Amino acid sequence: MHTVVEREVETRLVLAPGHSVAVPARLSYRTDDPYAVHMTFHIHSETPVHWTFARELLVEGLAQPCGDGDVRVWPTCVAGREVLCMALSSPNGDALLEAPSSVVAAWLERTMRAVAPGSELEALGLDEQLSALLEH
Repeated sequence: MHTVVEREVETRLVLAPGHSVAVPARLSYRTDDPYAVHMTFHIHSETPVHWTFARELLVEGLAQPCGDGDVRVWPTCVAGREVLCMALSSPNGDALLEAPSSVVAAWLERTMRAVAPGSELEALGLDEQLSALLEH
């Protein structure tokens, strides 16, 4: 049995400096996939946009710029608000989103209570799965 830790968060899609629009999103973490976090953005279309990346990327990104390639994350202050910026790149385009740092940090804390950092491999239960396979 696995645990799911979810949180709705209102992100902001940055269209230009000083101009952004609200994009509701859901943060999701599953203990059966302990290294990953999932974000689902509910844009104004029939299908939501899903992104999956390393939990450690968000943890590190709350403190300092990190990531390269498709996902980059960094902390900043916008109009007096502490936000986590996420630059996402795909073949379909690029997006810069902002999320309230305190909301993301509180959600990450919940995920770390579910699976402590450094114990992700143990949470996968690979030893048990391998033993079960070898018994048959």
